[in-house]
Amino acid sequence: MPSTPVRLIAALGSGALTMALVAAPVSPAAGAPRTTEKEPVAVGSGGAVATVDAEATRVGLEVLRKGGNAVDAAVAAAATLGVTEPYSAGIGGGGFFVYYDAATGEVHTIDGRETAPQAMQEDAFVENGTPIQFNDAVTSGLSVGVPGTPQTWDVALDRWGTISLGEALHGATQVALRGFVVDQTFVDQTAANAGRFAAFTSTSELYLPGGQPPALGTVFRNRDMAATYDLLAEQGVQALYTGPLAQDIVDTVQEPPIAPGVTRLVRPGLMELGDLASYEALLREPTAVTYRGLDVFGMGPPSSGGSTVGEALNILENVPLTGIGETQALHHYFEASALAFADRNRYVGDSDYVTVPLDELLSDGFAAERACEISPLSALTKPVAPGSPDGDYAATCGSPTSAAQADEEGLSTTHLTTADRFGNVVAYTLTIESTGGSGIVVPDRGFLLNNELTDFNFTDTQGGNDPNLPAPGKRPRSSMSPTIVLDERGEPLLAVGSPGGSTIITTVLQILMNRLDLGMDLPEAVAAPRATQRNTPSVQAEPGFPRAELAALGHMFANNPEIGAATGIEFLDSGLLQAVAEPLRRGGGSAGVVIPG
Repeated sequence: MPSTPVRLIAALGSGALTMALVAAPVSPAAGAPRTTEKEPVAVGSGGAVATVDAEATRVGLEVLRKGGNAVDAAVAAAATLGVTEPYSAGIGGGGFFVYYDAATGEVHTIDGRETAPQAMQEDAFVENGTPIQFNDAVTSGLSVGVPGTPQTWDVALDRWGTISLGEALHGATQVALRGFVVDQTFVDQTAANAGRFAAFTSTSELYLPGGQPPALGTVFRNRDMAATYDLLAEQGVQALYTGPLAQDIVDTVQEPPIAPGVTRLVRPGLMELGDLASYEALLREPTAVTYRGLDVFGMGPPSSGGSTVGEALNILENVPLTGIGETQALHHYFEASALAFADRNRYVGDSDYVTVPLDELLSDGFAAERACEISPLSALTKPVAPGSPDGDYAATCGSPTSAAQADEEGLSTTHLTTADRFGNVVAYTLTIESTGGSGIVVPDRGFLLNNELTDFNFTDTQGGNDPNLPAPGKRPRSSMSPTIVLDERGEPLLAVGSPGGSTIITTVLQILMNRLDLGMDLPEAVAAPRATQRNTPSVQAEPGFPRAELAALGHMFANNPEIGAATGIEFLDSGLLQAVAEPLRRGGGSAGVVIPG
C-alpha cells in the first residue's frame, strides 16, 4: 500500500515494531516500582492486551495468565490506568464497554456514560443569557456527571467475568502503593494543567508536590487511591454510589476544595446523593453494519461513535476503495466523514430522551443517498447539511451548507483492548473527559472527577431540534467508538478504539479503512499519519499526511501534531493474536501476549 505509512514506520526504527511480550514475569523487590518497557506490537497466543501504558498491560496479562478471561483482564487493566493515566480515566469517570462472547457469538455493550444530576436543566451552562466560557465550565463542580466506571466494571464482571471485583483491583492497588515511574507524558500533562490543579487543595497536594509537577523518572505513588480501591474491594461499588465515597463526591462537587487566595471562579455543582444512588450502567444493543462482508459492531446512543463510524462505512461501501488510488480513497474518506458528522450533530443524542433514527442512519438506502453527493472531482463545501433519514431514499443529490458546530469534546480519554484463549474480546473506551477532567480530586480519595457534562451543547445548535442539550438524568453525547469486527464466519477479526474527543470517530474509521481496504496490516494501519474531517472547513492533519493532491481537489488543511492514541487486537489467519498499540503517539503504547509466538 501507499508509501506514506511505510515511511513513517521506517522512521520509527526497526525496534518500534518488535514482536515482544510486554510484561516481565519476575516480581520486583517488595515496594519497588516495576520498570516495564513499552513494545507497540506483540504476536502470540493464550490471550492479548493492548493499552497506552505498560503497567496496565502487564496487570491485564497477569490476570489472563492466572486463568482470567478478557473481561477480567479489561477491568484489571482499566483500574490500573486509573492509577497510571489518572488524567484520562478512573473511577470518577465513565465509558463504553463492547464485548464479544465466544460461547454465543454475540456482541454486548455496556453504557457506563455519566449522567446529569436531576437538578440540571437545559440552561445549566447559561448565565444572564450568555453561555459560560467553556474552560470555566470545565473546571467546576457544574461539569461533573455521575460516574459510571465503577458500575461498568461491576456489571461486566457479574455477567461475563470469572473473578471478583477485589481480585480485579488487586494489581492496580499494588501499582498505586508501589508507585510507577513518571514518564514525559505524565510530566507534560501535569504541567499543562498546573494552573488549574493549583486551584484545589486536594489536587495540588497529590499532583503538584512542592508546587511542581513530579519530576521525570521519579516514582509516583497514590496511597489514597490504593485505599479507595481497598474500600471498593471490601464493600463493592455501592461504596461509591450509596456508601462513604458517595458523600465525599457530593461534598466535593457542591463545595470544591478551593485553595486559599485563589481568585478563579469555580462554580459549584448540582449533584445530590440521590443522583449517585439511582445511577445504572445500562446494557444496550450494539450498532451493527456489514462492510464488505464483515460485521462491524459499535456503541449506540448516547455514543455517536457506532452510528457515525457505521454510516461512514456504509457510504464508503458504495466505492471500490482498493482500486481507485490513495488520493481518491482519502478524498472519499473525508467526504463520508463530513456527511456522517452532519447527521451525527443533527440526530444523535441520548436515546432515552430524544428520538434517534438509528436504523435509518445505518441503512444502505440512506448511505447511498448520501454517497451520491460525493464527486471524485472536487470536495464538497464544508460544512454540509444533514440528510433526511426518513426511509424515502431517492438519489437526489446536492446539499446546502449549514452552520458548523464548535468541537469542544475533550481530547483525553483512553482505550484498551483485550482477548483471551477462549476467543472472547473486549474493546473498552473510558474517560474523565478533558485531560485532568474537572481538575478536582476528591479529598483523601485519590481520584479526579470528570467534566463530562461539558459534552452537552450549552445552547441549542439545531434551531429547536438539538438532541444534545442538558436535561435531568440525561447522558451527554459521546464520540467514543470501541469497535469489534467479525469475519464472514461470525468470528472475531479485530477490535480497535482510540481516545481523542470527536477525532475518535475518524481515527477508528481511518484505521478500519487502512486495514480493510488499503492493504495495510494492523500495525501499519495504526501508525499511519492521520487526518480528521468532522464537517468543518479545514481538515486537521498530522505531519506526514499526504496533502498536495487532496488540496488540488479543494480540501483545506490545518496542522494537528497528534490525533488519537489507538490500540487494537487482530486474530491472524495463523490462529495467533496480534496486539497493537501506538509506536509514538502519546508517548507510545504497550501491547502484550500471554505466550509469544
